[in-house]
Amino acid sequence: MKKILILGFMFLMAFDTLAQVCFKLTAIHAAPLEFSLAWLMRIFSNPWVYGAIMGYIGAFLTWMTLLKKLSIGTSFAASHLEVVSIMAVSLWLFHEPITLINLLGAGLIIAGIILLAIDEEKSGPKANNDAAA
Repeated sequence: MKKILILGFMFLMAFDTLAQVCFKLTAIHAAPLEFSLAWLMRIFSNPWVYGAIMGYIGAFLTWMTLLKKLSIGTSFAASHLEVVSIMAVSLWLFHEPITLINLLGAGLIIAGIILLAIDEEKSGPKANNDAAA
């Protein structure tokens, strides 16, 4: 069960990262920003916007599946792993800088998720689901 949940969060992170990267690529290709029909045509004629939509659909379906198995607090915290993955992909793909503050924030996100996972394991998912019922 634990391996399936980890795999689920990896899928969620991948779908969220895909969506955000595709939105960035869409914005780059649709520039300049202007509220006009031509701008909307540049957006919807760009294949990256459809990658973003698919990423959001995949993330939504994965999220709904994970919520059936875990408490919302742990799930919500773990869903923010995409911040770390997007930061790494942005460095690689867009050459965006990563500062010490970014690394510290990523470390805090990961530490928080680990602490919540430890607490979830100690109290057990059944206890969390019973409290919600």
